[in-house]
Amino acid sequence: MTTRAKLVRFLEQTLYKKDVAVKNLHYLTLALLIVGGLNWGLVAIAQFDLVAWIVGLDFGETNVVSRIVYALVGLSAVYQATRLVSVGQAREHGVATA
Repeated sequence: MTTRAKLVRFLEQTLYKKDVAVKNLHYLTLALLIVGGLNWGLVAIAQFDLVAWIVGLDFGETNVVSRIVYALVGLSAVYQATRLVSVGQAREHGVATA
């Protein structure tokens, strides 16, 4: 195998790994947004805090674990919002998006 072929193969493998990591991040943030949305829906409808219940707390209580979950949900929202804006801009300019 030539040096050029090795380089091309290396680049293809690196890009594939990056694509897989980005897709995993995308699905993880979507799952966290679903958890956050369900939690807020339950708080509004049933006064039940799902995250607090999962970590063994009562409604309205927090600890380090629950605050980490809430922070991850918030960061997921920021990630998905920026992704949504970039996809919208790409479509306006006629760029294909995945």
